[in-house]
Amino acid sequence: MRTRSSKREEARRRRHVRVRSRVSGTTARPRLCVFRSLRHIFAQVVDDSSGRTLVAASSLSKEIRESGEKHSKAKVGKAVGALLAQRAKAKGIETVTFDRGGYLYHGRVKALAEGAREGGLKF
Repeated sequence: MRTRSSKREEARRRRHVRVRSRVSGTTARPRLCVFRSLRHIFAQVVDDSSGRTLVAASSLSKEIRESGEKHSKAKVGKAVGALLAQRAKAKGIETVTFDRGGYLYHGRVKALAEGAREGGLKF
């Protein structure tokens, strides 16, 4: 018998497969993909044509951890998005395709996207 959380994770994986069938990153417009665990959030900009991660940021990044005070998960997500945008701009990446990873566009995922937009990424 499967638990409720395993059914939820299985549903998320099915949604992610559906999204990934349509969303792909190219050299001109790489894919910004998001993964969130219970405590942390991770984002990376991927060029699927070459199979390389171009830029990455997470709530475990040194800049985020050393900000000092404790924040809500959504505020941390927004900070991760801003940090990712800053790193992407330094590498010359202006536009990306957003891959929400099967998660609902709500809460931390939405905050990360808004932080990346405020940081200067277009998607």
